[in-house]
Amino acid sequence: MSVFVIAYYSLLLIGSSLAAYFNKRSIFILLFSLTMVSFVLGIIGGSGALVMVATFAGLLALAGMVSYSFREALIMMAGPELAKELRTAPLTAAFGMFVIFTYAITGIFAPWIAPYGEAEVISNAFEPANADMLLGADQLGRDMFSRLVYGTRNSVGLALTATVLAFVLGAGAGMLAATKGGWFDQFMGRFADVIMSIPSLIFALLMLSIFGSSMPVIIVAVAIIYAPRVFRLTRAVAGNVVVMDYIEAAKLRGEGTGYLIRREILPNSMAPLVAEFGLEFCFVFLLVAGLSFLGLGIQPPTADWGSMVRENATLISFGDITPLIPAAAIALLTVAVNFVVDWMLFRSSGLKEQ
Repeated sequence: MSVFVIAYYSLLLIGSSLAAYFNKRSIFILLFSLTMVSFVLGIIGGSGALVMVATFAGLLALAGMVSYSFREALIMMAGPELAKELRTAPLTAAFGMFVIFTYAITGIFAPWIAPYGEAEVISNAFEPANADMLLGADQLGRDMFSRLVYGTRNSVGLALTATVLAFVLGAGAGMLAATKGGWFDQFMGRFADVIMSIPSLIFALLMLSIFGSSMPVIIVAVAIIYAPRVFRLTRAVAGNVVVMDYIEAAKLRGEGTGYLIRREILPNSMAPLVAEFGLEFCFVFLLVAGLSFLGLGIQPPTADWGSMVRENATLISFGDITPLIPAAAIALLTVAVNFVVDWMLFRSSGLKEQ
């Protein structure tokens, strides 16, 4: 039995005993569960499996510490009301906000962070990582790290723009339909049903095959696909607002449709719409990445995470995980956004932690 195995189990048992002594139930359950899992995996996989478990646990602990520090920093910089809300945020939501913040900084300052241009050829094809290239080179000899950084701006920026356009179209039509009612409401509802009945990927492929794969076409096509989903939610939420007494009072005062939407309906529908925006962004982001992987999304030489996975997939056959890095970047952002959305949905639901 190696020194690592003895030290590993000793730390787990000491930590579990201290947590039980100080009545820290949640910490005790976590450490004791980790001890049992490590024991089973150690028997099956030996010390190598324990190293993997220890590495994973260390990464989780590091993520927890970073999330806690980031949440405390936000609380110190925020105003009283926002700080009160942030104190109730779980570490998962804080981790999501930290990841989103990191992606935003990377995308905004991509030209200063990336050591090379996104289309600059600097070495031979598939050259391994070295002091000049942190992640090696792609199939054309371009720096993978630089393309990954620029891909943050291109992939996330495109998905964010398409999501904003979808929300402007869908939310505007939904609140207008709830306010107007009648034939307009029926027509918009049936039109949204028709668009939603078409599979999103097939509709996107059809649009891009007809009009080309330029960025404006991608943004409009994706916005058309997801706007009906936003319409249905907004129509349901706004429908519960327009029957309130203060809406009737505003109508009796002679207020117009624009005033009702801006000052009465929108402020009282904001919480579920903000949460839905995060969910729709995840769907749009994954759709854009899938289109790029199929070769119909963002076109070369512009850096994009989906196309980076496709272009360097050959390396997986040789045991190189470099093509999985942009895929991991896609997954990490999706999980982070969902963490934040879950917290926002919890807040908007009116539930309280026990």
